[in-house]
Amino acid sequence: MTSSDVPENRWSDLERPPLNATALRRALVRPESLWTSLDVVATTGSTNSDLVGRAAGLDEGAVLVAEEQTAARGRLDRTWSAPARSGLFFSVLLRPAPRVPVERWGWLPLLTGVAVATGLSRAAGVDTALKWPNDLLVTVPENPKEPKEPKEPKEPEDPKDSDGLRPGEAPSGAERKAGGILAERTADGAVVVGVGLNVSLRTEELPVPTAGSLALAGAVSTDRDPLLRAVLRSLEQWYGEWRAAEGDPAASRLQEAYAAGCSTLGRTVRAELPGGTSMTGEAVAVDSDGRLVLATEDGVQPVGAGDIVHLRPV
Repeated sequence: MTSSDVPENRWSDLERPPLNATALRRALVRPESLWTSLDVVATTGSTNSDLVGRAAGLDEGAVLVAEEQTAARGRLDRTWSAPARSGLFFSVLLRPAPRVPVERWGWLPLLTGVAVATGLSRAAGVDTALKWPNDLLVTVPENPKEPKEPKEPKEPEDPKDSDGLRPGEAPSGAERKAGGILAERTADGAVVVGVGLNVSLRTEELPVPTAGSLALAGAVSTDRDPLLRAVLRSLEQWYGEWRAAEGDPAASRLQEAYAAGCSTLGRTVRAELPGGTSMTGEAVAVDSDGRLVLATEDGVQPVGAGDIVHLRPV
């Protein structure tokens, strides 16, 4: 990790201004808040890797934000990159034990997705859909308006695969992947949850045709400071309610909220499973363990891990 200057690019500080770490700490790190520290670095390999490595010396609620990541990781160790200051790239340290049983920790990536979607709806005016288990989708019009210089919005109120297309899969142009979530266990029994979100990327900057950004989806603001504040406040609230309910996804309303925002449900999908096998069926539910439930020709099948491909309607 380094705090050196962000590499220069064709965007000026006025078009992609750096985050204001002092203002973010003032707004978020408070005596009664979940967030106990917040650091912003110019560039690092991976905020998740950094927090996992430092977890033993940190209290719950540590937040690490990077203006740029050079070795960002997604699920299955996939790598991705984005121009400096073009998105929100951050990780948080959570310690749900002993209040929440370990068997319920699998809900943390899904909880984070709900929190991000809630925060972005308020602060950016963008509906963010959730693709099970960890993708954040936005709808990009066929001829999107290119992003302009960000404007400062009013402070929001506190809220209560990079895969290419293959035959039979949903085409680009409607729902696009704008971000993802990665949760990792630490050696001392904590969980680091990382979020990567494309904010101001233009069409020519997208890594693949199936990617998108808040700007291309018509966000009312791409000012990252209020966006990050809104997302972290939303995450604090959802995590607090889930932990207070001892991780019960029904009692905390998390299961209901995830189902309401999950674009995978109701679709015919192909689940590509560990070991090279796959199954196809209609995604009908997310069960109490956070698994995707498919109705297949062989009956109802829960999927706990795997890549989900949204298929075109027949």
